[in-house]
Amino acid sequence: MNTQEARPTGSLIIEYSMSTTPLQDAISAQTASKARPARVSDYRGATVAERFADPQHEFSALLDGCGIYDLGFRARVSLTGGDRVRWLNGMVTSNIRDLAVGHGVYAFLLNPQGRILGDMYVYNQGESLIAETDRSQVEKIIATFDHFIIMDDVEVANVSEKQTALGLTGPESRAVLNKAGIEVPNLEPLQMITPQCNCDCGCVQCTVIHGEEAPQESYEVWLAPQDVYNTWQALIAAGATPVGSEALEMQRIAAGIPLYGVDIRERDLPQETEQTRALNFNKGCYVGQEIVERIRSRGNVHRKFTGFLLEGAAEIPAGAKIVSAEKEVGEITSVAALRTGHEERRIALGYIRREVGVPGREVTIGSSRATVIQLPLAVGALPQTDDAVLHKA
Repeated sequence: MNTQEARPTGSLIIEYSMSTTPLQDAISAQTASKARPARVSDYRGATVAERFADPQHEFSALLDGCGIYDLGFRARVSLTGGDRVRWLNGMVTSNIRDLAVGHGVYAFLLNPQGRILGDMYVYNQGESLIAETDRSQVEKIIATFDHFIIMDDVEVANVSEKQTALGLTGPESRAVLNKAGIEVPNLEPLQMITPQCNCDCGCVQCTVIHGEEAPQESYEVWLAPQDVYNTWQALIAAGATPVGSEALEMQRIAAGIPLYGVDIRERDLPQETEQTRALNFNKGCYVGQEIVERIRSRGNVHRKFTGFLLEGAAEIPAGAKIVSAEKEVGEITSVAALRTGHEERRIALGYIRREVGVPGREVTIGSSRATVIQLPLAVGALPQTDDAVLHKA
């Protein structure tokens, strides 16, 4: 096995170092840039723009227009060798064996006890498989791969430094790509193509991936680090609004998408996360499969991941306990404030006892009342006060 940046196994937590992304480096070097971040911060393993302007305005672009953002916090691990498909199919929870070339799938990596070590998207590029995950997870995932490769013809390489990515979300995303000269046809969820590119950004080659089915249409553009700034500028000129990590978090929480390390922890079981898209029950054996199958055959787990609409203005920290009928029934993992009219409506994600976590059920979180809501959240359908509508800048 050949690896890059592999780390010793045997530790549940492997440290990683924060670093700026290629786009952030390029923006910092462009003193005359019209889209310089107002603030930067560490996000999912890398230093990225936290905001460019008002995060609520950026969030509105993701909902109603086209928001463009730095995906340099994502890492890519290449798997090659004759056994790569069989081997990875025996490692993760989704079906890699039948994954068509040019398509991807979301998957969990489990330990033998069925607990979640990490999550990733796996793409079949024909001669290789690419596992895409956050930079904050990549060393741990590579170390786990290293531990389980014994006599298999599989080579693992961290190729993150050779490629970076931009993301676009919103109903106008495809139109913005086409206007910039990146011609994108109708694509299936997680389908990837190398588009015909007639843009002025000077990029040599890029790969476009259509996002999973979600409340907002989305795309990823994978390209070489030296091409990312010109492509960023071209897409902004075509109508995209720069978006930072604050607005991305608002959109993620509103969509009910759990984040590994925040909403999904190593102590969690796959069925507790409600991410059935990551599970395939017909593919055969993989690490942790016995536990997953036992849960399925014997019935549901006792708690589930869901959303909450909070009342009042009291701060709710991650880890706050959920109470129903004077009993502790769960905990909060993420909170976001969405501006509606003249007030902010706060949305939370977390885990709750399954028998209590029925949409419409009222609970108490800290000193605040809250209502269990269905995920993904249709932001425009939030319960409204007299004049509360989603703020659109």
